[in-house]
This record gives sequence, structure tokens and C-alpha cells, in this order.
Amino acid sequence: MAYMDTRQAASEFAALFPQVYRRFCRRTQVTNYRPTPEATAVLLHLAESGPLTVTEAARHMLRSQATMSEILARLIKRGLLSRVRDQRDRRRTLVWLTLAGERVLDESRQILSPQLLARAMRDLTPEQRRRLVRSIEALLLAAQQTKGNQT
Repeated sequence: MAYMDTRQAASEFAALFPQVYRRFCRRTQVTNYRPTPEATAVLLHLAESGPLTVTEAARHMLRSQATMSEILARLIKRGLLSRVRDQRDRRRTLVWLTLAGERVLDESRQILSPQLLARAMRDLTPEQRRRLVRSIEALLLAAQQTKGNQT
């Protein structure tokens, strides 16, 4: 194998990446619902924070309570969120992700199609698949370790 310096490797990887993205990009949706960026942000925030009241969600998302109520009502109507009683204080009502909300959120996080990737990887040997995955892990680890040294 010929020697490849850092700049050459970076250049070749950068040239190949758009082709990989176009070839394996997830084009179909399981849920037939594409959330707006605002809806995605609310779903993500709830997934990270846990169930919240409308007031807490408004405060967390820097929105007025009226605006947050409207957003949450739309997501509840779509079946992505539900209202639940707070087990610690039965007077409080919380909003939380439904299974459908979790599916939409999982799908919105998925950029590449696992099905397209699996189909292409069938033509690789188990060792080639292992090296591919380990190489990408190594690249991501190197990027994380050099975060402070970016130019």
C-alpha cells in the first residue's frame, strides 16, 4: 500500500464523502411524517429532559407559555406526545413522548439508510466490514481528541 500523507488522505476522504452520502442517504420515511425543525427541537428536548409541564417546556425552550401550548397541542394531536399525570404531584400534568413520537425522533436522527448500507456491505468480507467500521470510529476518536487543536 502506498504512503498517503495527512492532507492527501483528507482530500480523498472529502471527495468520496459526498458520494457516500448521496448513495446511502435515507430517502424514505417509516412514519410518513416529517417533523418541522421546531417540532424536532421539542421532541429532542423532551427526550433529553424527561416529561415536563407546559410552563417548564416554555422556560426550557425560551418560548411564551401560549406559544409552547400551541406547539405541544399540535404534537399531541399528531399522537407524538401525550399528557400524563405527575406521579409525585397528581395536580400537575406533564407532556411526554409516545411510542410514535420516539419513532419519529429516531427517524429524524437517522441520516443514512441501514438497509442500503447492509445491501452494499454484503459484497464486503467480514474483515473488510470490521476494518471499515473501526476506521470510521478511529477517525471520530481522533477528531474528538484534537478538538482544541482545530485550525
